[in-house]
Amino acid sequence: MRTYFKPLHTLILAAALSTLAGYSMAQPAPGTGPSAGPATHGQSMGMGKHDPAKMQARMTQRLAELKAKLKVTPAQEAAWTTFTDAVKPTPRTTPRASMAASHAELSKLPTPERLDRMRVLHAEHMAAMTAQMDQRAEATKTFYAVLSADQKKVFDDQYNRLGGGRDHHRAGPMGAQHERHQQPG
Repeated sequence: MRTYFKPLHTLILAAALSTLAGYSMAQPAPGTGPSAGPATHGQSMGMGKHDPAKMQARMTQRLAELKAKLKVTPAQEAAWTTFTDAVKPTPRTTPRASMAASHAELSKLPTPERLDRMRVLHAEHMAAMTAQMDQRAEATKTFYAVLSADQKKVFDDQYNRLGGGRDHHRAGPMGAQHERHQQPG
């Protein structure tokens, strides 16, 4: 009976080795990977670096530029404030130490329980993100309703609504920033 399984073991071993060989061949040679050459567009803009202070400063600058372009009137100031408060990034509510402890607890769980716990945590995170998105959408709609027709055109252009243009995934004040970098110079 053992001889029956020997070809099967050989086949599994050969498949595993060929898979590993494929992975090793797919790795870039030292000095030729993405980090070796000039910075990509995302890297040059500082993406991937999540410094909350810099992010807040960029958002404040972009909102100030948007306010100037819109020429917000004193009558619109309250709606503007509500809008800007809603779209500003929210600080992380979970301290890093707490997150590390949570990861340590997860690593102690058996895989099925860990997967279930991760699913619950993910659902909680998504619910919080959806609530934030709803709040931002309502504040944006409220502000948009008090704009004049000309202001709405400026807002639409600057806010680069979802689904519009070739960069439909770049909505919000950052979308306008991206467009400036893409224009031929």
